[in-house]
Amino acid sequence: MNKPSKEDVVIQAKGLQVTFDKHQGLIKDLFSNSQTKVTAVDGIDLTIRNGEIVSLVGESGSGKTTFGKALLHLVIPSAGEITFEDQIITQKEMRKFRQRAQMIFQDPYQSLNPKHMIIDIVAEPLLVHGLLSSEEEKLKKVTEALESAGLKPGEQYLYRYPHELSGGQRQRVVIAAALVLHPHFIVADEPVSMLDVSVRADILNLMVKLRDEKDISYLFITHDLSLAWLISDRIAIMYLGKIMEIGPAELIAGECLHPYTKALVSVMPAPKKRTDRKRMVLTGETPDPSRIPAGCRFHPRCPMAVDRCRTEAPVLREVNPDHLVSCHLV
Repeated sequence: MNKPSKEDVVIQAKGLQVTFDKHQGLIKDLFSNSQTKVTAVDGIDLTIRNGEIVSLVGESGSGKTTFGKALLHLVIPSAGEITFEDQIITQKEMRKFRQRAQMIFQDPYQSLNPKHMIIDIVAEPLLVHGLLSSEEEKLKKVTEALESAGLKPGEQYLYRYPHELSGGQRQRVVIAAALVLHPHFIVADEPVSMLDVSVRADILNLMVKLRDEKDISYLFITHDLSLAWLISDRIAIMYLGKIMEIGPAELIAGECLHPYTKALVSVMPAPKKRTDRKRMVLTGETPDPSRIPAGCRFHPRCPMAVDRCRTEAPVLREVNPDHLVSCHLV
């Protein structure tokens, strides 16, 4: 694998793990001597390079959002290490890190305070970090952020409230609030899933444009592999807290190797000439993360599983340059 140089790496996770205590009910929690643990993220290694868009794809409950929040320390990792711009993130470095790394949340209807005007919503990160010296500076920086997010002229939106905007405009306000601190890295958690199909392409194009113009790297979290294929440089497939396969977007959406990835690709929308491809429908539900199966965690649903898959956990290993797969059969 061609390892990126330190100058190329924006953020890197090594052995990142997130566990939670599972509540079993009031009586059991009070009188039980042991607490059931849920492993949402299980020892993930991931590197995102300068100017790169990496998509994290998987079903609901796979741990995608938890991993994204853990990267930004919005959820405290249980184990592992995060390096940002060649510095290990510690509590001492957290304030500086918060200015350089931001998050775009899934639901613009929930992430905007309905009682606040747009100018105050976008300016809040500046106020928190003490980066405003006057009302004139606030007006200038917020207007610039709104226009960078595609709300032009910015002055028309400053004194409006979220309920006066469309869903697409609200998400652009959310993006503006992330841009106002001039971040180098953004976690975008399902940023278009709550929007009309007609608006999605505009938001995705905006994200790519911001990547090119402002040198922003992204972790793009989605359950939709077709969206990931459109926007990404690389795609990582996640299942039950682990990465199953990671590689260039064209390869993952085409010549993928892991059975889980193949199942996701088989149900992707396809041009008419490819409608004869065989659909691979998975049976059963994603297992309970508090009771992860032995061996390969995907084996209960895998149509290709063999005895080894039921007893031995596979390792994520390189099978081609920049293409890693966690499967005994590859």
